[in-house]
Amino acid sequence: MITLKDFLEAIDYKITEGSEYGWNCYGEHTHRVERQVGDHTGNTLTCVFDTKDHFVYELEAWDNQNDRIYRWINPDYIKAYKKACKKHDVDFKNACDRADYIDLDVEEDILGKIHAIANMEDYDTRIIVPVDFSDEDLLQYMKLAHSMDITFNELVEQALKNAIDEVSAGRLTKEDARAFIAERDHEDQIS
Repeated sequence: MITLKDFLEAIDYKITEGSEYGWNCYGEHTHRVERQVGDHTGNTLTCVFDTKDHFVYELEAWDNQNDRIYRWINPDYIKAYKKACKKHDVDFKNACDRADYIDLDVEEDILGKIHAIANMEDYDTRIIVPVDFSDEDLLQYMKLAHSMDITFNELVEQALKNAIDEVSAGRLTKEDARAFIAERDHEDQIS
């Protein structure tokens, strides 16, 4: 899990302000610190953490020059945060009037973007998506990528883009995904 030290290292230990966190969805001892980069229209990097054990609940990286607002929420607290959003009549996805959050799942992804934004460096705007394959499936997919003369990462990226296109076009639904998972789980039980 991400630590307060990880965040501080990513922003080069340059904190410009902080305050108590206004909602109680993360507990009683919650504080936020941030680093402003540039003037008031510059970039903002924020960490919400517990003041007792330094447990990190949430990170945000506002890249205002490029209109990108990244967010990582500790997976164990997403439900509590969504419940607080509902209580406060706040749209979970909306960061501000001009943009929605780009939610990130991979710790290295948010920390890398925070470091680059803090240092005004170029960074990869793609989102890292965690994937998990059995050893057998991984071998098959690597062979397939090799036969297509592309990297394994390119194969996964193509598959994800295709799935997103299918969902966007209405040809793939949550029910289809549930049926696929149930069928796969059934086949695993038979094997």
